[in-house]
Amino acid sequence: MRRKIRYYRLVWMKYDLPAGLSVFLVALPLCMGIALASGAPLSAGILSGIIGGLIVSLISGSQLAVSGPAAGLTTVVAASIAALGDYKIFLLAVIVAGFFQIILGVLKLGSIANYFPSAVIKGMLAAIGIILISKQIPIALGYDQPDFWTSGFLQLFSSKNFLGNIKNFNHQITRGAILITIVSLTALIVLQQPFAKKFKMIPAPLMAVVLGIIVNLLLTNTVSDFSLRPTQLVSIPSNIFSDISFPDLSKLFSDTEIWKYGVIIGLLATLETLLCIEAIDKLDKHNRITPVNRELVAQGIGNIACGLLGAIPITAVIVRGAANVDAGGRTKLSAFTHGLFLLLAVLLIPSLLNMIPYASLAAILLVTGYNLTKPKLYRNMWSLGWKQFLPFMITIIVILATDLLIGVSIGLLLSVYFIVQNNFKAEYKINKMMENGREVDYIKLNSNVTFLNKVKFRDALDKIPEESMLTIDGSECNFIDYDILEIISEYENKARDRNIQVMLKGIKKVNVTAIH
Repeated sequence: MRRKIRYYRLVWMKYDLPAGLSVFLVALPLCMGIALASGAPLSAGILSGIIGGLIVSLISGSQLAVSGPAAGLTTVVAASIAALGDYKIFLLAVIVAGFFQIILGVLKLGSIANYFPSAVIKGMLAAIGIILISKQIPIALGYDQPDFWTSGFLQLFSSKNFLGNIKNFNHQITRGAILITIVSLTALIVLQQPFAKKFKMIPAPLMAVVLGIIVNLLLTNTVSDFSLRPTQLVSIPSNIFSDISFPDLSKLFSDTEIWKYGVIIGLLATLETLLCIEAIDKLDKHNRITPVNRELVAQGIGNIACGLLGAIPITAVIVRGAANVDAGGRTKLSAFTHGLFLLLAVLLIPSLLNMIPYASLAAILLVTGYNLTKPKLYRNMWSLGWKQFLPFMITIIVILATDLLIGVSIGLLLSVYFIVQNNFKAEYKINKMMENGREVDYIKLNSNVTFLNKVKFRDALDKIPEESMLTIDGSECNFIDYDILEIISEYENKARDRNIQVMLKGIKKVNVTAIH
């Protein structure tokens, strides 16, 4: 036992402690930036990171995944807060989302992500990227009024938002904020280039934040006209726990919208978590496989804790997980350590965090949004053909015009349509053959012929010319749906009137005389 404890202590000291510190440096600005993009208090984003690190990591079966607030949920979180009208009511939806995830895990439905077509998921992430960029542009330019953007993409251009605020917006633009945004963006872009590998030990988001702080201090001490206003800087209370919002549990059953948004958040959080887990498992050098159902239970418990403690919802996050792998993390203690560092940061150095400009966080989220909706992604989807590109684009367009749930549903239906269309073509073939010197129409039924083939199959039979010979061969079929057998049996009666000779191979007739 002592040897085992000593081993894990050595692993933590050598690998997980440095990895946890590295993930903390990546997560801290992202926690605040995602809370900003979600329209939630910045402290709520940091609390989510703490919960993801200290609670979810201990329950999860993943050794390398790191949980926290996710960019993929910003749109639905912002829309939920706006629709429910009260942050305390929104927290009830987060609790519902957590229970929904636990139910999925207990019912062993962790494979649900496999049933969502790749084109639809990529379209959802690309649309989130577009919305994320659109919401950060005003902040990057210096606009600090929280009511400038509300929800939805098209609503941005309504008279209540962009058109109604354009004159005010012109007065809000701050040259200092624009300069900090440019400096932060430059740091983020440069550090992603191959020649900057020697600086890999410094997380790009941290560098962007540090440079933003330095530039603002220089502007404040030299050019006062360029310095930022207090409302353009992060504001975290000296005692974060005094600022926690708790849910109003008495209203849990007062509004169906709470349950609607709870299920939407739970579903999207589940999809993002499962996709992240799959990606992180591929990066694991030790080839460990995460039990997905246990992961859903862990995420569900984490989101219930988020709802109860006033935090925004969490998922396993690919950026944090990849940073953990790159930093040499070995066990779940690295994720726990990152959560511990987050907690210590808000307890011990809140004044330092309050020096961070919103413009630097906006720059980080602009890059995050761009990475979700790169031009390369659109070119790649186009190269895969219409059956991939069309659901991808329709998902994006509908999400931008309506919301995430409707967009994903429409994209899913379109993908199913293409699957059904392929099924129509795949399950039978029509050829012409010569038998005894006479031309015969030959219909070969393939492996599984279902009711989905009814319309096309009936049309094919109706096109057989009069006074023909027709052979329908089902001898190699694994399954022929009753609906198809019914059509064939009915057709035999019609064929006599048209002088068509029908021969069946491996097909049993069904009684159609009792059909009305």
